[in-house]
Amino acid sequence: MNLMRYGIVGTGYFGAELARVAAALPEGAVTRVYSPEHAIPLAQEVGAQVAADALEVCIADDVEAVIVASPNDVHVEPALAAAAAGKHVFCEKPVALSYADAASMVGAARTAGVTFMAGHVTQFMHGVREARRRIADGEIGRLLVAQAARTGWEPPAEQVSWKKMRERSGGHLFHHIHELDLVLAVMGAAERVVMSGGNLAHRGAGHGDEDDVLLAVLEHEDGSRSQLQWGSAYRWPEHHVTFQGTLGAIRVDLQDVGVTMRTERGTTTWPLHSSWAEDAERREEYAAASGGGGVTYGAPGARPPGWLRRIMREELEWFEDVVAGRLEPERALAGLTDGQAALTSIATAEALTISLAEDRKVSTAEVSG
Repeated sequence: MNLMRYGIVGTGYFGAELARVAAALPEGAVTRVYSPEHAIPLAQEVGAQVAADALEVCIADDVEAVIVASPNDVHVEPALAAAAAGKHVFCEKPVALSYADAASMVGAARTAGVTFMAGHVTQFMHGVREARRRIADGEIGRLLVAQAARTGWEPPAEQVSWKKMRERSGGHLFHHIHELDLVLAVMGAAERVVMSGGNLAHRGAGHGDEDDVLLAVLEHEDGSRSQLQWGSAYRWPEHHVTFQGTLGAIRVDLQDVGVTMRTERGTTTWPLHSSWAEDAERREEYAAASGGGGVTYGAPGARPPGWLRRIMREELEWFEDVVAGRLEPERALAGLTDGQAALTSIATAEALTISLAEDRKVSTAEVSG
């Protein structure tokens, strides 16, 4: 058995769990871990060596793949260093906060002949994959419009996380890029975008500087449209992605949890996760979050819930199988490892950011060239 030996850069909420997942894979092991704050206990837990810095992880001889799960603004350097050293790269979302950085990361991996995978874990939810299959099979007809919402309410925090600072996280648009990624994967690339928003209720002590309301509209290449909203200024939380077609509609509900398809033939439902029991677990978690689970953040040291750990495991197993040549990526997921998903989502997010700043409709070609 050939082990895939992983190095971990960043050991917060997601990075630590990805390390545990990698260490538990039948053909996986974690050999190096770096974090300026939380590396020692995690390294002891997974049997790894604590690295002095991120570069040590990326160039170590006992590392074949690097998981980059550091704060969003410091993904670029370890991803580039890992690719230059011939290591495969799994990079948490958002892979970067600018298209130029994302393109440099994808380009470096292509040049080195290694795999670069964007950690868009929503794509591995069983209900999402089934929804995409049914859409591709034409069960709701020609797509007309997608609607997505990830909203809730956040009270002041005793300690403001980097996730609430735009320069570090990219704000809700970048840090919560899953919904945009899914919309683009299903509806196709956006040609023009426009966004309005602002910080309406979260200023002063206990808050960061991100906008708490973002309202976006995308115009896709085939003439269809999408509308998306994010933010923490919503007392009535929502979390869903809905696809409307000429023959029906599918709603992926991440708050009440489950997937529903409505057509003239009737209504069909299936779990969002691997079972209705997992859906119930997530539903209870969201109900316990006073402001809505869609805007709740995990803290370093905390363990993700079971439903999330399972899809993280499936995601990393898929990465490992692709790297090892045991799996040819299916069309619906191929963009995760050929760079397209990362580039498309970041280009669209950057175009939306320009639109908000300059109060105009923006072509994504202005960003991607």
